[in-house]
Amino acid sequence: MRTEKTPPSAITAQTRPRALWADTAKGACIVLVVLWHVVMKDYLQVDWHIGIPLPGAWGTLGEQLLPLRMPLFFTISGVFATTALARTWRQTARSRVAKFLYLYAAWLLIHTVLLSAVPDFATARADSALALLEQLTITPSNLWYLYALAAYFVIAKALHRVPRTVVLTAAAALSAITAAGVLATPGDRGGLYQNLVFFLAGAYFRPVIERWAETVTSRRIVLSFLAYATALAAMAAAGAQRWPGVWLAVGLVAVAFGVTAAARLSRSPAIGGPLAALGRRTLPIYVIHMPVLALLHLALHDPISNLGFTGQIIAALCYPVVLSAVVIALCLLIHWVLLGLGASWLFDLPRRRAGAGLAPAGPTQIAEAGPETALSASPMPESERPRPSEVGSRGGAWVHRGPKR
Repeated sequence: MRTEKTPPSAITAQTRPRALWADTAKGACIVLVVLWHVVMKDYLQVDWHIGIPLPGAWGTLGEQLLPLRMPLFFTISGVFATTALARTWRQTARSRVAKFLYLYAAWLLIHTVLLSAVPDFATARADSALALLEQLTITPSNLWYLYALAAYFVIAKALHRVPRTVVLTAAAALSAITAAGVLATPGDRGGLYQNLVFFLAGAYFRPVIERWAETVTSRRIVLSFLAYATALAAMAAAGAQRWPGVWLAVGLVAVAFGVTAAARLSRSPAIGGPLAALGRRTLPIYVIHMPVLALLHLALHDPISNLGFTGQIIAALCYPVVLSAVVIALCLLIHWVLLGLGASWLFDLPRRRAGAGLAPAGPTQIAEAGPETALSASPMPESERPRPSEVGSRGGAWVHRGPKR
């Protein structure tokens, strides 16, 4: 009997939405992360004298996205961590734990040096050896997404024999009491506590989440957006941001909307294509954007503050979007230059090659998801190679500090 082969074009058409939705989501989220930092750390620090609450509107918009950005990122990270979690510690400890701790420590030192040149920039920095040690261990800095990826993987793998209901319940309780302000959360410790539940949910419910993305409809987009908007409005109207469990519930609704919107946007080459491209390059944006923003703030704060009425009106409307685009472009340019200078060790854990000393293990994507998402310039070990049936996604993001901000 003759077996007909599926044309390559058909295979592409069938797999493309599934392969791109996570990259598209991460691309959108990293843009929103940069936008949030631009607004909070630069835009709202400008001396505005226009008598119109445009700056406050930008701040409010950013706050409405807090339950979406980081929960969505960590849900995706959990979704694609499932293959790595099923493998042995020996197969995954280096690429899933050591790599991210190394990147966190390396870039924390870089940030500490660079941000010391801009002491008035509104972000936490270590100003002593003891503060640096604290950021390296118990109170991670604004780079803590890298720290969280390593910690979450260790927790999920160590507890893989514990019933999932028990683990999820404990993580949900931790998130709820953190959002309620019960626990002390200096630095970015709050985000570390709050988002573990989303990582675990992604790892435990991967088939459900993938089916949700694959079966997206316009009706579901509308309904999920309305659900998210309603949840935000209800939380704000009741002043329930610190009620135990409320922020977590809103975050779950936000993730459902985020996956839905990303799945639909991934089918649009004009929008999904660029966002997916950014989603595959989130590591350089994530680790570089804060020092770049700090230096731009130093250069632009006084000129923007001294603009006349018309200039400030234009700036109040467009400045966050324009500056976010500039920051992202500069991050990618700096990344390209660093790679050209042979500094790929800044973006991946160096490994020892026989007779060659230390060399970078691979390129620059932040592969928080699992072995199926990690790219390597050199051949990967057989245990780490992606299977043809596995769908991967590359990228990363920053995590918010929680509703208290």
